[in-house]
Amino acid sequence: MSATLTEMAVEVLSTADARGKATLARAHAAAWAAARSTGAPPPLGTMRPPDSPARPALPRLVDPREVPRRRPGSAEGRAALLHAIAHIELNAVDLHWDIVARFAHVKMPGSFHDDWVAAAGEEAGHFLLLDDCLAAGGRRYGDLDAHAGLWQAASDTAHDLLARLAVVPMVLEARGLDVTPAMIGIFRDAGEARAVEALETIYREEVSHVAYGAKWFNFLCGRADRDPRETFHELVRAHFRGRTKPPFNEAKRAEAGLPPDFYWPLAEPVAGGEASGPALSAGFRANR
Repeated sequence: MSATLTEMAVEVLSTADARGKATLARAHAAAWAAARSTGAPPPLGTMRPPDSPARPALPRLVDPREVPRRRPGSAEGRAALLHAIAHIELNAVDLHWDIVARFAHVKMPGSFHDDWVAAAGEEAGHFLLLDDCLAAGGRRYGDLDAHAGLWQAASDTAHDLLARLAVVPMVLEARGLDVTPAMIGIFRDAGEARAVEALETIYREEVSHVAYGAKWFNFLCGRADRDPRETFHELVRAHFRGRTKPPFNEAKRAEAGLPPDFYWPLAEPVAGGEASGPALSAGFRANR
């Protein structure tokens, strides 16, 4: 493997085809892990990432308010939900490779890069699982319009590694821990075993991604002698454009290293009680 790690990251970010991006991301993650195991990985490098990643011609990206809300009680609604999650996972591939390349100038331990490369490889696997679920139903990623705002978190935090860690893994990915169990229930009730298996894999592996965010956020706060909880609140209020809404999956958030005093002070109550059922896909879309 002759390419630097940042060159590998930029190659993924510059790949437009969705399955091609995911396949390349997994290959580069495996190659990096193998090289690290030999004790002789390639250098980090200094190649800068593009401002925005390459994207396929489809899906058409629209304002979040223009994405149709389909109820998951129907086969069409469940397919739309899978499509929305696949779109999120593809964006996560780029988000994790972007953190490797965009912040290569920040002096960090080698395990920082190991964590995010591993997370990028897992996100690529998540996208492929969901795309395969869509294909099994005669559909494909790109058949439906998708949320245009998912890269906004990267743009808003491109200048600050602490802000990126706070907003992406510790808010956006943590939201996935909150809503995925109910989504699993929707597909289990519908007898869609393949989708259940894919979502259970995503749910299990996303815990470590949130944990990577919490670990490195606390590391950087310690290095700068900053209070992690106060810094988290400050950065989320400054850079997160959405709202953090209960109910929270407190058990899984704790497993990932997120204590309640981080996220509850930022929470706004959900009108009419806890979000569930048909409202779930809209709430997930708005918060990720």
